[in-house]
Amino acid sequence: MPGTILPHMKRLTDYIRHVRHHWRLREAGGTGGLDILRYIGPGLLVTVGFIDPGNWASNFAAGSEFGYALLWVVTLSTVMLVVLQHNVAHLGIATGLCLAEATTRHLRPAVARPVLWSAMAASVSTSLAEILGAAIALEMLFGLPVALGAAAAAAVTAVLLFTNSYRRVEKGIIAFVSLIGFSYLYELTLVDTDWAAALRGAVTPSLPAGSMLVVMSVLGAVVMPHNLFLHSEVVQSRAIHTQDDAGIRRALKYEFWDTLLAMTVGWAINSAMIVLAATTFFVHGVAVDSLPEAGALLQPLLGPAAGEVFAVALLLAGLSSTVTSGMAAGTIFAGLYDEPYDVRDVHSRAGILLSLGLAYVLILFIGDAFRGLILSQAVLSLQLPITVFLQVRLTSSRRVMGPYANSRTTTAVLYLIAALVTALNLYLLYTLAVG
Repeated sequence: MPGTILPHMKRLTDYIRHVRHHWRLREAGGTGGLDILRYIGPGLLVTVGFIDPGNWASNFAAGSEFGYALLWVVTLSTVMLVVLQHNVAHLGIATGLCLAEATTRHLRPAVARPVLWSAMAASVSTSLAEILGAAIALEMLFGLPVALGAAAAAAVTAVLLFTNSYRRVEKGIIAFVSLIGFSYLYELTLVDTDWAAALRGAVTPSLPAGSMLVVMSVLGAVVMPHNLFLHSEVVQSRAIHTQDDAGIRRALKYEFWDTLLAMTVGWAINSAMIVLAATTFFVHGVAVDSLPEAGALLQPLLGPAAGEVFAVALLLAGLSSTVTSGMAAGTIFAGLYDEPYDVRDVHSRAGILLSLGLAYVLILFIGDAFRGLILSQAVLSLQLPITVFLQVRLTSSRRVMGPYANSRTTTAVLYLIAALVTALNLYLLYTLAVG
């Protein structure tokens, strides 16, 4: 098995290194047909979030409990995500401000502070899922109690962030976790899938009885509020706003293709997980209620070693995505003080520690780890409308964006997304109240 996986890991790592090399050329002259590679990067970072423990739990629950019926949620969420991620990157490219900084600078404190604190709460919920996923992996591998595994995962993440040492290992982690994600895509060729039913499920909205919590969990796992803040931070740190108008508009165009490509890959992996869970568990009337059960999905490809490989991938996915959620928390907290993210600054460090620390405390009170993952993702969907309304307010303002403000059509689409997510959240709360 290692002899099969390692060559693919090396190729993927070499590709990431190649992409980053061309990104560093952004201040140099044109590179012809490879010019677009200057703008590839932020979308790939967000895509890693598609293979995190919260996503895995939501997708496996959706497929094992409802078959192909909830595939449409992944499709709808991905379409919304492309629009939202590109729009928030638009803010960073045009203004040189991340979403948190722009909020503090352009909104009254009475509005800005509650909004950013709600985003901090979403980052805590994200960190909870990622740390919990890593802890479950450590339990699978070494029999470590979840509380102890969670403490270890949080501590390792803090060290990686505060020392910036995660940059030395992130390529290997991304390569391995991405390989596992693509393994699910490959396994579609090994199972008996009802593609007609899957296609209908991908484009036909339906809400089977008892599915609303899982629907919102899948939505929150795909369109994650902290990723909107993080994407704007990563983009604005490249100082594209200092270029001339032609350079800014070129960056906006290529960033869209970066986002579209990355989100399409994420849609494929998410959908593959649901399809595999449907064909493996749903058809036999088995509902997945733990991540170790989901490791069985890799057995057709990896054989008896599937459980161990799944656990290693889960551990690395948990650690890598906890790094990104910690960075997002640092970005949001620094934004409260109108500062960019800088891990050497006290405010960025405080945001990281708040996110990881509060997430760990909450984990201590969780009885059912798998349900905790599902609920954490649903919480993200509850905060999402706040972040969407915030970014629409900022990116539609000529005072903030100048000539790069949203068109009326873009503004209308963004408000429609915010209204739709709000309506779904209200329906979720209604079903929980009456059920």
